[in-house]
Amino acid sequence: MKKLDTLRAHLLASVPEIGNSPEKMEIFVDKGDVAVRAGSLSFEYSYTASVWVQDYSGSVDNLLVPILAWIAANQPDLFEKGQRKPFTFESELLDAETCDITISIDLTELVRVEQQPNGLKVTHLPEPVMNDAFAGVPTGTNLWAGLIEDGTGMVEIVTR
Repeated sequence: MKKLDTLRAHLLASVPEIGNSPEKMEIFVDKGDVAVRAGSLSFEYSYTASVWVQDYSGSVDNLLVPILAWIAANQPDLFEKGQRKPFTFESELLDAETCDITISIDLTELVRVEQQPNGLKVTHLPEPVMNDAFAGVPTGTNLWAGLIEDGTGMVEIVTR
């Protein structure tokens, strides 16, 4: 399951509180299954990934916005389903400054398995491209890409 590795790397790079203390974050699969079609070894993983962050003292927005950006690039259909809820979360307030937070994301991964002369070739397939639909924005533009490609690891939170 390649997406778990990319999610971990993204959060370590994008959320300073996690990057500075990576031992505070665990990522695991709560439940999962594999779907196959007759006549092929190709399959689809379907699972719930859980991100557990302990003793988190940063802004929750600084954690959730990078997760939304990662979902836009790695599981964009979660924005297309019309549910407007790409993930769920639970939090336990430990004191006025810190909390434990668990984020649950339903993910899928398509895996192609092909017979080769020297054995089987296993390929994890990329997600199909989904377009953000906003007036005045060129088709094919991913509005979240700037957060992923920015590289600063910072999310500016503006409150009024």
